[in-house]
Amino acid sequence: MKFLPLTPNGATPVRALTIAGTDSGGGAGIQADSRTMALCGVHACVAVAAVTVQNTVGVSGFHEIPPSVVADQIRVVASDIGVSAAKTGMLASTQIIEAVTAVCTEVGIGRNGSIPLVVDPVCASMHGDPLLHEEALGAVRNTLFPIATLVTPNLDEIRLITGIDVVDDATAHAAAEALHSLGAQWSLVKGGHLRTSDKSTDILFDGDKFLEFSSPRIDTGNDHGGGDTLAAAIACALANGYSVPDAVAFGKEWVTACLAASYDLGAGHGPVSPLWRLH
Repeated sequence: MKFLPLTPNGATPVRALTIAGTDSGGGAGIQADSRTMALCGVHACVAVAAVTVQNTVGVSGFHEIPPSVVADQIRVVASDIGVSAAKTGMLASTQIIEAVTAVCTEVGIGRNGSIPLVVDPVCASMHGDPLLHEEALGAVRNTLFPIATLVTPNLDEIRLITGIDVVDDATAHAAAEALHSLGAQWSLVKGGHLRTSDKSTDILFDGDKFLEFSSPRIDTGNDHGGGDTLAAAIACALANGYSVPDAVAFGKEWVTACLAASYDLGAGHGPVSPLWRLH
């Protein structure tokens, strides 16, 4: 695959911001985002929205960061360091979503600003453990999605947000339209969890046309952090000036390679691995 450009030693690299929760097991969340950004040659800035207590077998709890502190992290990074793209992950609560939306709008992050925003609407862990209060789904739909350049939910999140159960191409297209109608500039329906297919096909929609991105399905149970990694790689490409379709194509190739390089860890699901980039 074609890699993103690397900055010469001593020169300031492209910067991107992740606004998300931590993963104490290191496989997903801000840890996966930062690892992906580093291996894509991008300097990662972070705004921690929540601290999770988790390992490879599940999430046993999480602690929300005060919304004003989440917003201040974004504000100080944008005002001093500057970023060329941002992404969200676990935001946990209505109050945090509202604070993030307000400060992103203030500093020019989002579809109406100059800095693209990828929204990965994390609602639950891959084990089904909740990472978003149920009452916050309305804030995801009505507050966060309208400022998004691109939204990247998985199929379980699509079901929670739109009520559509994606089982085939027709329902995937319907889901892309439903997501786009909530206000995002682009919507991406990811096919990684549609295990009845021998391919993983993602569908991108801009309100007018559909674009498809397919890859062979990787036979592995070690897919922890795959959604975070995809969204982070897309954000890195956007930070380098890629168009949304080209950024999605890059992210798709990146996460497919990370799935192929995934490894066992602990007693549960191991992580996807961007370490393949070092070989």
